[in-house]
Amino acid sequence: MLLRPLIDLLFPPLCHACKGAIPATGAEEPPPQPFICADCLGKITFLTSPLCTRCGAPFATGDGRDHTCGACLSHPPSHTCRSAAVLAGPLQEMIHRFKYGGKMHLADPLGLLAYQRLEQFLDEANPDCVVPVPLHRKRLRQRGYNQSQLIGEVLGKKLRVPQVVGNLRRLRWTEPQTGLDAGDRVTNVKGAFGVRDPKALAGKRVLLVDDVFTTGSTLGACADALRDAEVAAVAAVTVARGLQQ
Repeated sequence: MLLRPLIDLLFPPLCHACKGAIPATGAEEPPPQPFICADCLGKITFLTSPLCTRCGAPFATGDGRDHTCGACLSHPPSHTCRSAAVLAGPLQEMIHRFKYGGKMHLADPLGLLAYQRLEQFLDEANPDCVVPVPLHRKRLRQRGYNQSQLIGEVLGKKLRVPQVVGNLRRLRWTEPQTGLDAGDRVTNVKGAFGVRDPKALAGKRVLLVDDVFTTGSTLGACADALRDAEVAAVAAVTVARGLQQ
């Protein structure tokens, strides 16, 4: 499109984080991007090796090799997981506006950011379908949308696989995980998820999607329910990860 550089010059895209203008690249057909300016991207801490090969936790060491962390060796999870970046700075602000401020359009940049940073993990997972972490119907009525489902739509389109909504479901109401310690989080969601139609997912490689990884208890409970439905494998991804102090 020959007019694209001129359009970008006259009406430059705005950064989803700071609202500042993003300079035009000059390319006639620029690649898809999350429209986050270089300054804000520089303030995001992306998660890179060395990581735990199971849960994706980063290691505070100079050794660049990925390996299984002590927690996963002691209690192997039923899934693998990766997160794109640390929950802090501009990314945390975007997720907060997306999740609690009704800014549904932020699903596109957040989902694309996750895809770009986790592309190798996603390729290796080679999922047959995307499954978002479900909200309880009460929470869904309050919020009006499931943020994980919106991110899942973006990832499903990039991966060219369908998103399966409504099969993995919450069986009971759970209190918000915010403010609970790790042990209480596990208890809060234990047995809270189930699969409505196991035959529809049996034998499939599932990509489980959520917005934030905190302790992993919600993803773990969902993965256990999917494993009970005899899926072939569960790989989980989140846009951000809260690092434990």
